[in-house]
Amino acid sequence: MSDMSETTIFNRIAIIGIGLIGSSISRAIKMNGLVDFVSVTAKSQKSLDTAVSLGIADSVTLKLDEAVKGADIVMICSPISTYADIMESIAPNLKAGAILTDVGSVKASVIRDLSPKLPAGVHLVPAHPVAGTEHSGPESGFAELFEGRWCVITPPTGTDQSAVNKIADLWRAVGSNVEFMDPIHHDQV
Repeated sequence: MSDMSETTIFNRIAIIGIGLIGSSISRAIKMNGLVDFVSVTAKSQKSLDTAVSLGIADSVTLKLDEAVKGADIVMICSPISTYADIMESIAPNLKAGAILTDVGSVKASVIRDLSPKLPAGVHLVPAHPVAGTEHSGPESGFAELFEGRWCVITPPTGTDQSAVNKIADLWRAVGSNVEFMDPIHHDQV
């Protein structure tokens, strides 16, 4: 039996990268009660300290493998060039049934970098929230960033539909309009 509330979509999320997008998603899910526990990891202790002081993380760590332990959803909010190294670090600690998603603006490379090391039973559901500002860093985030903005979800062929639906539900719950698109077509658009 789950201890999740009516609005909760996931028990635990791990957010990798707490810049504008990562901090905005954390604020939005906390504000809307969508996740019971938010674990955050970043490259700098300063960013983690800021996340704690802003109240947008329940736990913080510099260690990727620790951040993702027990997470129902892992959201990569860092530069796409870091994805392969991140996957190398987190793959052994992703629990069966977890959903791995991201916020990158291109999708073919995301699938290329993440799929080969994806553990059995973990679902890859890439997403591209079309939102942002000229500001960066955790202090720049705001819960309303995604309201009325599009989020394009680009699941690879054969992705578990329940996992895709949960990611779509999450983006809709933070105010996004959701569209589904083939990853290759997404990158051509």
